[in-house]
Amino acid sequence: MSTPRKQVILGAYLGGVNHHTAWWHPEAGSQIDFSSFEHTARTAERGKFDFFFLAEGLILRERAGQIFDQDIIGRPDTFGVLAAIASVTEHLGLAGTINATFNEPYELARQFATLDHLSGGRAAWNVVTSFDPFTGQNFRRGGFLDPADRYVRAEETLNAVRALWDSWSADDIVADKASGRFLARPDAGKFEFSGRQFDISGRFTVPRSPQGRPVILQAGVSPQGRDFAAANADAIFSPYGKLPEAADFYRDIKARAVAAGRAADDIKILPSASFVLGDTEAEAIEKYHTIRNEQVTGQTALILLEQIWNRDLSGYDPQGPIPDIEPDPDAPPFIQGRAFIHQDRFATVRRLREVSEAKKLNLRETVIDQFERGPIVGTPAQVAQRIDDFVSGDGSDGFILGSHLVPTGLDEFVDRVVPLLQDRGALRADYTGTTLRDNLGLPALRSATVPVDA
Repeated sequence: MSTPRKQVILGAYLGGVNHHTAWWHPEAGSQIDFSSFEHTARTAERGKFDFFFLAEGLILRERAGQIFDQDIIGRPDTFGVLAAIASVTEHLGLAGTINATFNEPYELARQFATLDHLSGGRAAWNVVTSFDPFTGQNFRRGGFLDPADRYVRAEETLNAVRALWDSWSADDIVADKASGRFLARPDAGKFEFSGRQFDISGRFTVPRSPQGRPVILQAGVSPQGRDFAAANADAIFSPYGKLPEAADFYRDIKARAVAAGRAADDIKILPSASFVLGDTEAEAIEKYHTIRNEQVTGQTALILLEQIWNRDLSGYDPQGPIPDIEPDPDAPPFIQGRAFIHQDRFATVRRLREVSEAKKLNLRETVIDQFERGPIVGTPAQVAQRIDDFVSGDGSDGFILGSHLVPTGLDEFVDRVVPLLQDRGALRADYTGTTLRDNLGLPALRSATVPVDA
């Protein structure tokens, strides 16, 4: 018997204004108008994508105490947007990034269970954490959480939320023949949870949702983050889009999942990626270079380096060399509100200088070379093959795709690449499951509240 062909999981994201987004493009639309969210979601569903992913911004980013002028101004509430998308789609999963540090388990459980009901079983929670005082000031909790405790709170939050979801079972609502009404069993929704972060008890108000539990997404690169994701997540965002690092990460997460008592396929690995298409490879490469050079202006290059140096670098020439001064990690944060992904500032600076010298690149050229997300560039056939080869080679289980052009950039991928993936047998021709968990090929946890005779 032949082994079934590995299917490519596809998610779609709509990013805010940043150096990856061509906000100046004449065809670019609003980053916060619902029509942009709706167009992207409808396009993704037309392409048989698994889910739509929405990031979260809890505070406006700042540079030197001023609002970041290359960022999105305004971020709609995640649940409102996803609930609205649920009404204009039928199969597409709805994944929202919601912070575990600044939200309480009861509200989180109720909001995601409600979204799962409204969408017919398509909800997913991307669990993120925060500890920095800058973000915390919007919640009157600035700096209250020690960085070492962020995953402690996240895991306890997730466990509490799951306890609430599980407080209703499949048979907690019954049909009473005498009265003709549906009634809840006496203990339905009762919960009690006690830990270091929470000591709560009561009765949960939302019956068991179609998936039983919404899908859990997470991103973790550190050993602590990897362990948390491997033990708790249904899917994890991978920061690696190139082999062999991607394959190493894939094997590591799967092994950690098995060590946590799960099956290796119980967790999916999904890097983010963008794409650039052309009728020929040369045309695609030329288009890619044009987009890349427009995305990273001299000012953008300096700002990206300021996050590493933690210094004001505005006096440096983007066409000149990499700054010769060292980072200042002990100074107050110069850039606030951007996720810092460089674990060692000094090692990162050394690498940038080495790349600049080896490739004879100036400051801006070095940033362009080192800060790209690694878009998949080529003809539609080449892009389809690279995605299929990457996934079938266990670099990942799929990709979360975005475009530099909002909201219409995904259309080209759906029109030109998706049919080729389907022809290869790597992507479904149509949805086969009724929930997001079904479509992702995750273990069935569905204990939907289906009334039965008393």
